[in-house]
Amino acid sequence: MREAGILLGVSSLPSRYGIGCFDRAAYEFVDALASAGQKLWQILPIGPTSYGDSPYQAFSTFAGNPYFISLEDLIERGWLTEEECMAAGLGEDPRSVDYGKLYEERRKLLRTAFSRSSLAGSEDYEAFVKKEAGWLEDYALFMALKDAHGGASWTEWKMPLRMRSEEALAEARDRYAEDISYYRFLQYLFSCEWSNILAYAHEKGVRIVGDIPIYVALDSVDVWASPELFQLDEARLPVEIAGCPPDAFAADGQLWGNPLYDWEAHEKTGFDWWIRRIRHCYETCDILRIDHFRGFDEYFAIPAGDKNAVGGRWKKGPGRSLFEAISGAIGEREIIAEDLGYVTEGVRQLIKDTGFAGMKLFEFAFDSRDTGQAQDYLPHNYPVNAAAYTGTHDNAPLKAWFSEILPEERKTVFSYLALPESEEAPVYAMVCATLRSVARIAVIPMQDWLGYGSESRMNTPSTSGENWKWRLLPGEFTEELQEKIRRATLLYGR
Repeated sequence: MREAGILLGVSSLPSRYGIGCFDRAAYEFVDALASAGQKLWQILPIGPTSYGDSPYQAFSTFAGNPYFISLEDLIERGWLTEEECMAAGLGEDPRSVDYGKLYEERRKLLRTAFSRSSLAGSEDYEAFVKKEAGWLEDYALFMALKDAHGGASWTEWKMPLRMRSEEALAEARDRYAEDISYYRFLQYLFSCEWSNILAYAHEKGVRIVGDIPIYVALDSVDVWASPELFQLDEARLPVEIAGCPPDAFAADGQLWGNPLYDWEAHEKTGFDWWIRRIRHCYETCDILRIDHFRGFDEYFAIPAGDKNAVGGRWKKGPGRSLFEAISGAIGEREIIAEDLGYVTEGVRQLIKDTGFAGMKLFEFAFDSRDTGQAQDYLPHNYPVNAAAYTGTHDNAPLKAWFSEILPEERKTVFSYLALPESEEAPVYAMVCATLRSVARIAVIPMQDWLGYGSESRMNTPSTSGENWKWRLLPGEFTEELQEKIRRATLLYGR
């Protein structure tokens, strides 16, 4: 079955209160997707963001982002007033997320709502706490301790807590009991609200494409609570870190800083942590995109402390055995494997063995610096079992990308699309070329359907401060645009 969808992170939804969330705008977006003939809504990771505001660097791989909790819902419950929410000044720029303001003001509102709530003892709440205890208790304690330490990384805590001394943990659970309850409360609300949106999407014939990074952040409960699963030294600091080797796009490579997995330790447990992680993901989505899939075949290890990635080396990952363990535990599930960049024969074989859909990007097909594999990204070369995109959250929107590439590359684009050369970026033609490929899935970023430029870019890799901020304005996904998308989707059999 051929399907089409739109990529838009939850944070980019319209909202009165500073960031897209699980309020009525989320339901309206699902309605618009259905009206536009879209079967898929691809989101970004929905974990609690840490420093840098990246959804790919979260405090937990299991928890949800409290910023997405609907303040409208809390007003309806009587735990907040509209006046209190408006007074926080969160919605001053409807086009951009102000994460600093959210950190200062939205957290205060959530804490106020908790103080007025009446969930303790309710059957649903207690059932949730019991069901999710395997990750929730460590997470709630972790976040309470971070608050107690002024937000400092767990690697800076005193040794008893850093090393998880049972005595120190017991004392902390008693001392910060109310804070722990607060973080349980937030996760319950997140779960309830997202579950309602997921169910609504299914009613409208829309499936959710979730997204997870391959790695977790060092300053996360995942590493603090399960240090034996990562390559750490005796002080529980990384021995080597994740990144990418030097290439035509980055002469020094990329330093991501994430701790690397101890794959032997994972294998000894039957990959239990990964099974639990993936099973949990499918409670929040229907299809799962896994970022940096190449790392399962081979991963790039850089000595901790190095200034760049030049001294890194490739090491063997878990390969097929990990996914056999996952499918054996939870059954066959639909996965999109982010296999972009230089694809080795090992990665190609892993994609073939697992049966996952690889990714294809229109923008990658016309880069004259990449003469080796650019042909793979031309739409007429896509395989059926693939997910086709114009670009992703890490790429410039089509309009901006077209203005940034070399003149000879622009000429090639016009030739490929059989269009006369002009100064106008042929955004719609590039979108249609992606839709008419034989790839069974096609996902177009919202910015490309709107024809927007660099001002709407979601993320520029290896930079910080201006990423993850762009938002859709109320009413911007117009009925006229929905009809345009619906017609193109039907035309190309999606």
